[in-house]
Amino acid sequence: MNVNHWLEAIPPLAVYLVVFGFVLIESLGIPIPGEIVLISAALLASQHTIALSPVWVGVAAAAGAIPGNSIGFYIGRRWGHPLFEWLGRKFPSHFGPAHVAYAEKIFNRWGVYAVFFGRFIALLRIFAGPLAGALEMPYPRFLVANVAGGICWAGGLTAAIYYLGEVANTWFSRFSWIALVIAVLAGLAIGVIVKRRTSQAAERHHAEQQERAASELS
Repeated sequence: MNVNHWLEAIPPLAVYLVVFGFVLIESLGIPIPGEIVLISAALLASQHTIALSPVWVGVAAAAGAIPGNSIGFYIGRRWGHPLFEWLGRKFPSHFGPAHVAYAEKIFNRWGVYAVFFGRFIALLRIFAGPLAGALEMPYPRFLVANVAGGICWAGGLTAAIYYLGEVANTWFSRFSWIALVIAVLAGLAIGVIVKRRTSQAAERHHAEQQERAASELS
């Protein structure tokens, strides 16, 4: 809710720019809370306390997500796996060997589908562009999945959060903030669960790789 208060204190155009900037930077592969800023802006639009359009919130998010992923793609194409090794030392909780190996497994198996659906998953969202570039995915195929995923994620998430806030305003009147707090907490809880399960899956995959390598050496 602190993010909401912060966004409420700045003009609508600045909110769109903040959403654009945070989502752009997150899509480059830098672990900042771009999705949280988007959710907060969509909630703020539903409260009508400032002249904030949910359409432009979604447009700003898509405008940040699509070029951000494309820039991340070329960064990954240029520097490849050495970049992930460096990031693993700087941000081990996001780019540790287990996380990179698991994300690479998903990309090798699902290809462009991992780019599209990765936009909706915290771990893959920051990996999608750089890892697709490092694995030398053809850019035209990446671009189609990137554009489709960015639009569906930005538009779908903004619409869902906005209408959730609208329903809360309609049905809970002056107690709408209670519903919003519950919704935010539920969303955060789901995010934590998904992130934890993804991390566990990454760790299991890393352990399986180590066991396989040990058996081959023996």
